[in-house]
Amino acid sequence: MNRIWERMYNHESVTAKALGMLPVLRTFRDTYALLQRSQRWSREELEAYQRAELARLLEHAYEHVPYYRRVFDERSLNPADIHDFADLRLLPFLTKEIVQNNLADLRATSFPEDAFEYVTTGGSTGIPVGFYYEKGVSRAKEWAFMKAQWDRVGYRFIDKCVVLRGNVVPSAEEGIFWKKTLFRRWLIMSSYHMTEENMPAYIRQIRKFTPKYIQAYPSIIIILAKYMERHGIEPFPSLKAVLCGSENLYPWQRELIEEVFGCRVYSWYGNSEQTVLAGECEMSSCYHIFPEYGIVELLGKDDQPVMEPGQMGEVVATSLTNYICPLIRYRTMDLATRAALPCPCGRAYPLLEKVEGRLQEFIVTKNDRMIPMTAVNMHSAVFDNVMQFQFFQEREGEVILKIVRKSSYTDSDTESIRRESQKKLGEDVRVTIHFVESIPRTERGKYRFLIQRLPIENCDL
Repeated sequence: MNRIWERMYNHESVTAKALGMLPVLRTFRDTYALLQRSQRWSREELEAYQRAELARLLEHAYEHVPYYRRVFDERSLNPADIHDFADLRLLPFLTKEIVQNNLADLRATSFPEDAFEYVTTGGSTGIPVGFYYEKGVSRAKEWAFMKAQWDRVGYRFIDKCVVLRGNVVPSAEEGIFWKKTLFRRWLIMSSYHMTEENMPAYIRQIRKFTPKYIQAYPSIIIILAKYMERHGIEPFPSLKAVLCGSENLYPWQRELIEEVFGCRVYSWYGNSEQTVLAGECEMSSCYHIFPEYGIVELLGKDDQPVMEPGQMGEVVATSLTNYICPLIRYRTMDLATRAALPCPCGRAYPLLEKVEGRLQEFIVTKNDRMIPMTAVNMHSAVFDNVMQFQFFQEREGEVILKIVRKSSYTDSDTESIRRESQKKLGEDVRVTIHFVESIPRTERGKYRFLIQRLPIENCDL
């Protein structure tokens, strides 16, 4: 989700130089100004904006993108046949496999070669995907949307911010696990050295830095939160909010982070492909979908639209911001639940009650029932002597729970964990515990709580 942030954290020059270029600044400014106005538009005004942008996108795709010219012609369609959002169903889905196999034909011929920036996803769905941003422009637009989103929290560019997002800090080899960037306003901390021995130094440095915000992967900040909880460490008094994104935020993680840090957690949802972006607001924990960013369909069983609040479906999205490599009706393989309207904040944005995560974040029972990891609350005293854990599944109805033990771990912990896990997963899932020396991270520095090897897309929602 949103690889833009990883590159920005590791390269201060992205902001200092790229945003210093006049065309990029203008893109940021114009997009941000639009969002300042449109967040108070009515639902009718937002939908009118989407229709106009969709018509423009489809016309462009037909004229300049070979893949879409072929799609339209094979169906005897032209862009004018798509009058409304429901008409999008006249077009086929775009899957990750289709993007893999047709990337050359998804490039818009109207852009010069030096405008293409090749980007890849992290492959967390098991299907790594390459695609293109418009160099400079795509990232500037993303910045504008994220700034508009963080405005709800009160975030300003001048505020101090700690970053815990899978970063590698070169000075870590010398025992310095952090660096300052963005004019010394961001403290980027290595997430690869957060050991029991080093954690006091991390906490001292954060307290000394006096941040107003922490930006984090949930799987990284939870390591800090658990340490502080175990040792009864007081929260950071300067902290106003924790900003979590790029991973699913599980309810047990939110509960622990808010308890330990004594402030609100704000979460956002998006993807590297920049087809959908949604975030919480100042008045609720529902995810507000940016309609200016893309058109989102929530599709349930048999690919039928999910209409009722509380129902879950797959997020299928059409980007309205990327013309260099258009992604139309893109199957994200993410699952979310529709929320009831409206939100007390007054924005007329479509709402998601919660994001259940990717299809690979579900455990499959022997009866083909799917259990989301959001329902597997592992914030429990039975895990007090566990350093890390991870579920692994390659057979229906069977999971392996990998555990990295602390020195205080005993056989009674094994029995307690087995009972607790079995209770949460039910009788149609058999849990086997394996002890390991470490849990590997993804190449982006994230921890995954479930490695899913089943072809889960074949199971019922």
